[in-house]
Amino acid sequence: MTADFETQLRSVSLRVTRPRLAVLAALRDHPHIDTETVLSLVRAEQPTVSHQAVYDVLRALTEAGLIRRIQPAGATARYESRVGDNHHHVVCRSCGTIADVECAVGNAPCLTASDDHGFVVDEAEVVYWGTCPGCAADRTAQ
Repeated sequence: MTADFETQLRSVSLRVTRPRLAVLAALRDHPHIDTETVLSLVRAEQPTVSHQAVYDVLRALTEAGLIRRIQPAGATARYESRVGDNHHHVVCRSCGTIADVECAVGNAPCLTASDDHGFVVDEAEVVYWGTCPGCAADRTAQ
């Protein structure tokens, strides 16, 4: 998998560094994680990496399009490595769990706005809110 990460980094003209590889691995294994979680996962492999280095890597990877930053209203920013498609998210109001959701019908129908006001739309962001199965079960048990 490291070779894949190296190829991804080189394809967007980014140097291959240990912190970048570690961040990509963390996001591959843990989708929708916040910065603090990324930092703790990276430090498990590289104890001397700084907070700032992880922030810089997240910014560089986001700007290069290798990862995506999402921030549902009222929630902490999260990062994911699933990019290049037009998927959406469902967020639990209780625990904050986030899961991917495909577009509802056909091929990215949500890219066709009822009125695009002349914009060339290339992405749509839809967030579904609700209660995850774990939180719903906890409420039922109470």
